[in-house]
Amino acid sequence: MKNTIFTLLFLGFYSILSAQSDPKVGDELIIKAPLTQSYHYIKFPKPNILIKRGTVTRYKSVYGNEVVVNEVITKPNGEVHVELMKKDGSKFFGFLSKVKANYTKAIEAEEMITAP
Repeated sequence: MKNTIFTLLFLGFYSILSAQSDPKVGDELIIKAPLTQSYHYIKFPKPNILIKRGTVTRYKSVYGNEVVVNEVITKPNGEVHVELMKKDGSKFFGFLSKVKANYTKAIEAEEMITAP
């Protein structure tokens, strides 16, 4: 009986948390370091493009950046994509004002987290 109540309580909390995970325009997120060498779900330029433009050769300049959701795009297959801008108004790598990201997969891969 206790296990059943605990399971129902846990499922209730899980459904509340999953309902709140949908992004809205104006939500603040923090970009984290990727687990691999590059970002898979945040669409930053490839390193060779950054080198050609003479900016940086690595993604370390975006680690810990606070970004704001500028636009939310829901695809027909259910994926949620967002357009991100830096909170302070500066540009990514000195030339990109906005980047796009697959919100659900980037959160799952811990490439970005919600700001506290």
